[in-house]
Amino acid sequence: MKEPNNKPPDNRSEVILYQTEDGQTRIEVRLENETVWLTQRMMAELFHTSVPNINQHISAIYDEGELQPEATIKKYLIVQIEGNRQVSRQLDHYNLDMIIAVGYRVKSAIATQFRQWATARLSEYIVKGFTIDDERLKGARGLTDYFDELLARIRDIRASEARVYRQIRNIFALASDYDPDDQQVQGFFATVQNKMICAATGQTAAELVSANRFRKLGDIG
Repeated sequence: MKEPNNKPPDNRSEVILYQTEDGQTRIEVRLENETVWLTQRMMAELFHTSVPNINQHISAIYDEGELQPEATIKKYLIVQIEGNRQVSRQLDHYNLDMIIAVGYRVKSAIATQFRQWATARLSEYIVKGFTIDDERLKGARGLTDYFDELLARIRDIRASEARVYRQIRNIFALASDYDPDDQQVQGFFATVQNKMICAATGQTAAELVSANRFRKLGDIG
């Protein structure tokens, strides 16, 4: 008997930039609930067609029972310029299943390219908890502060690791039989420290020391 899945839904949301291989199309893609979301207008830009054409294909997909509205639509608040006014509206966004279903009916080659890109970004986001917005980091105009923001986030993560380590030490200090010189205690803290180093660098402390030693030998030679 299959056990129920009690894992809470992942409601993290992030917006990253997608650019086609020819550089002709650039759209902001929302990542949330382990999928990506686009409006009809964004799909029209992606597949080089009109919004009415996208709407027609979506209606046909629902009418044919290929996909269901409740599983593929979500509303997001979007701020956009209409004439000389800045307007906030709730717009329907469609998930990756619908984007690809529409894409295969309009421009299959572009749909395949987008599906491959989205799958890679989603896999990275689900496993790591974040995804690197490559196109923004390559220096898109108007986004010069993005790299500094990323560095700030990395520094904050590293600071969190230090806080976790201090908290563990504080918890141990509350134990009546805590002895900082005890061999088992020292071994435990060494293991925790090594795991944090590995999480941050991808190498153990011993591997880092060894790599540094080889670099020094290379400098001498």
